[in-house]
Amino acid sequence: MRDYDALNLVKWLASRPEWKRMWGRDHFLVAGRINWDFRRDPKNESDWGNELLNFDESRNMTTLVLESSPWNYNDFAIPYPTYFHPSRDDAVFQWQNKMRRLKRRFLFSFAGARRPGRHESIRNELIEQCLASRRRCRFLECDKTQKCHKPANVMRLFQNSIFCLQPPGDSYTRRSIFDSIIAGCIPVFFHPGSAYVQYIWHFPRDYNKYSVMIPESDVKTGKANIERILTRVSRDRRVAMKDEIIKMIPKVIYADPSSRLGEIEDAFDLTVKGILDRVETVRNQMNEGRIVNYDFEEEESWKYFAIGKLGPHEWDAYFSRKIGKHGP
Repeated sequence: MRDYDALNLVKWLASRPEWKRMWGRDHFLVAGRINWDFRRDPKNESDWGNELLNFDESRNMTTLVLESSPWNYNDFAIPYPTYFHPSRDDAVFQWQNKMRRLKRRFLFSFAGARRPGRHESIRNELIEQCLASRRRCRFLECDKTQKCHKPANVMRLFQNSIFCLQPPGDSYTRRSIFDSIIAGCIPVFFHPGSAYVQYIWHFPRDYNKYSVMIPESDVKTGKANIERILTRVSRDRRVAMKDEIIKMIPKVIYADPSSRLGEIEDAFDLTVKGILDRVETVRNQMNEGRIVNYDFEEEESWKYFAIGKLGPHEWDAYFSRKIGKHGP
């Protein structure tokens, strides 16, 4: 029953005359959740979600999701919606200027909940380190009081912080990444799957320009002291990263749909450009008689799309095998 609507959708699409022009390769599908909700393991019928993205027809389309799979070539991540939906360019410029001028009281902060039942999660270690840092870190606990459900609480925290910790949540990514960017707070990642291989149409390829990476294994084993690592980031580098983050703000917002921005390209504009470029590439491959997406192994999709070249890479250990939905 969970696959019923998904199966009917792709069968209906495949029956349409428009489909047969490129066998669906000029189609795109918007799925407002992470890819794992549509890629249930066919060997595990009791698992969460349906099999929409596993069907042959779906694999011909480009699918837009809030988090993509590093090992599949047909789905692409787009930014989570934030609280900011401007209706004119001036509103964006004014916001950027405000984020530049803010004086930030805390070196770093974390907004989130503990994961007591998840042994692989580093949430508990991050929270303990934050609490131990006292006045240099601020923790906003997302508990039953629902403090994190109030935008003012989250944005106030991030606007007062130089760095914002962004560990994996229930999956690689989390919406908080985009809240921190809007607030001009430099994200600290612990797994390259959280951002670097995800938002390829919206984030700079050089992740050192806008973020800090601390391997989650170092946190888990107690090797990484987050306060010490962030304190060692030079003032000049902090300023450069904050400037880059503020430049990224227009690229991750969705403008008010009742209006149209002028010179600014928002997340929607960049996504449409990405789709059109992808369709054009596929069309050229078909016209040349080449097999579509045959230039690389599908399990190396993350490397091909995010880095632009194959071969050995420092992140191979993170993506060398599939373990559940969260990597090794």
